[in-house]
Amino acid sequence: DNEDVIEDLRDMSSTPYLLSAHYNASHNIGSDTTDVGDESPLLTGFPADFAHNPAVPVLPLDEETLHDLRRTVSDYGSRALRTIGMAYRDFEDFDEAYLAQLESDVEWRDSAGLVCLGIFAIEDPLRDGVTDAVRKCQNAGIVVRMVTGDNMLTARAIATQCGIFTPGMGGMVLEGPKFRKLTPEQMEFIIPRLQVLARSSPEDKRMLVEWLRAHGEVVSVTGDGTNDGPALKAANVGFSMGIAGTEVAKEASSIVVMDDNFKSIVRACMWGRTVNDAVKKFLQFQLTVNVTAVLIAFVSSVADPEERSVFTAIQLLWINLIMDTFAALALSTDPPTMNLLDRYPEKQGSPLITFTMWKHIIGQSIFQVVVCFLTLYAADDIFNLHT
Repeated sequence: DNEDVIEDLRDMSSTPYLLSAHYNASHNIGSDTTDVGDESPLLTGFPADFAHNPAVPVLPLDEETLHDLRRTVSDYGSRALRTIGMAYRDFEDFDEAYLAQLESDVEWRDSAGLVCLGIFAIEDPLRDGVTDAVRKCQNAGIVVRMVTGDNMLTARAIATQCGIFTPGMGGMVLEGPKFRKLTPEQMEFIIPRLQVLARSSPEDKRMLVEWLRAHGEVVSVTGDGTNDGPALKAANVGFSMGIAGTEVAKEASSIVVMDDNFKSIVRACMWGRTVNDAVKKFLQFQLTVNVTAVLIAFVSSVADPEERSVFTAIQLLWINLIMDTFAALALSTDPPTMNLLDRYPEKQGSPLITFTMWKHIIGQSIFQVVVCFLTLYAADDIFNLHT
């Protein structure tokens, strides 16, 4: 009944909307948007048995009506509404074997006798924080692209709402059938500017991922369906959805997002940069201490007449034990901050120890060695300790 259908719609979206088709006495078709609320009717204007009601005859689908239907689809698609057409067909005889052959929508569409009942539009509103998460990704140097099976108008509207599509900055929208026909030269020009790929197939998504990886990009893919498996496997990092994701998608992915929220991917990026920075801080600290200790032990043993180092073996072990343990705890427990997303990512294959880190390591090592040698060999003269 209507209440069960309304409950199913609430499970699909927090605020669903339906486009209700209206039939009046003159058989004209209009359209309206009905909010499915607690007391709202599911469909307004339909007779109780409108599909077979003699008062509502089946009219031929002429060019004018077809134009109105297409205009309705375009109108609702431009408002980020997913449009669904409803049609039925009468069979004189119930031939189960014949009906089993009509598996694809193409066969049903091409078959004669389909009667259009109307067009529905369902709104799937953006989650709270998605637009802000996309903006943070863009500030962090991460290019967010939308690959969807929706039509171009719907995909463009949704991408514009969440900040993915920016036509003023040279962004492009392309459909899957045209994407497949691009030549390598055209891909070199279009894909770097491509922000939305509409009416795409799983193969289109995989092709896009492989092209980006072949051109040196680090690619992350999100997906929840079985068809997303090839793209998730082809990416550097695949994110599958823990709630709505299929087992195939989870097996093909590297990380499972437990709450199905795009903001969690931003947090994962932030934590990844935190760990990378912690490793670099620890390496810089350890190399500075170890280079200093080795130089002092070597030079002091060479300069000593009895070839004894200023550090004994036990002292060197204690220095390494204390420095390694406490430095690792201090430098590896830094919490992530939003400032980490205000810089561009490092290039793939960039060295773990950068040129700036080498400058700090060498400079600090020289400073510490000089201070230690002055303390060992010139402290008596500097501080007049002979008296």
